[in-house]
Amino acid sequence: MMERLRNRTALVTGATDGIGAAVARALAAEGAMVVVHGRDPARGEKVVAAIAEAGGRAAFVRADLAHAQAVRDLAAAAHDLAGGPLDILVNNAAMLITPSPTAEVAEDLLDGALAVNVRAAFLLTGLVAPAMAARGRGAIVNMGSINGLFGTGGSALYSMTKAAIHSLTKSWADEYGPHGVRVNTVAPGPTFTEKVAAMEEYLAPMISRLPSRRASTPDEVARAVVFLAGDDASNIHGATLSVDGGRAAI
Repeated sequence: MMERLRNRTALVTGATDGIGAAVARALAAEGAMVVVHGRDPARGEKVVAAIAEAGGRAAFVRADLAHAQAVRDLAAAAHDLAGGPLDILVNNAAMLITPSPTAEVAEDLLDGALAVNVRAAFLLTGLVAPAMAARGRGAIVNMGSINGLFGTGGSALYSMTKAAIHSLTKSWADEYGPHGVRVNTVAPGPTFTEKVAAMEEYLAPMISRLPSRRASTPDEVARAVVFLAGDDASNIHGATLSVDGGRAAI
């Protein structure tokens, strides 16, 4: 264990399963104290227990990010658990939306996706980044997607929310970068989590065309987040690091 993030604190949203849980474990393995966010206490405590068993430090905070007040409460709880301003924020939480034609997307699904995938990250960054900037250091890693980089028929809603995250990364890099806060994006391609496995048939044609000919693992995505959160990425601002088997390149 190199512990490149020793004595740093991190908040990872949507960290009770899949990529988010892998990110929480990876940050903790590098020495960070990790605030694990999610909606399910049982799953959250399972992630915390796994981190503790591996010798790391973590705490769970429950919040439904579809509600603005819950975002504010999460920021306050994370600040208290960290004992001050966070060093790292990972905006990972998002609704994974089953592909469907635009005309068939219900309005409540549209509102929910915008609230969780975009508004929550926007509000949380606005609550956390100023304290980082006042201190002169910090790292924010947004979880984008290759779906935010190109058009995909049937995935307009999810792609729209992820394109917004990519755009926010660039704006925040310009806003907070001069104050020592680095903001970057990791853009996963197909990644074999339990949720994505349910769409394996839909994703199979894309995976078969990838230069790597395989989907990523959550741990591979997590390692990219650790890199951007740490000092090895000390002069990287506003970048998008794709972990997609080469999909964004072809």
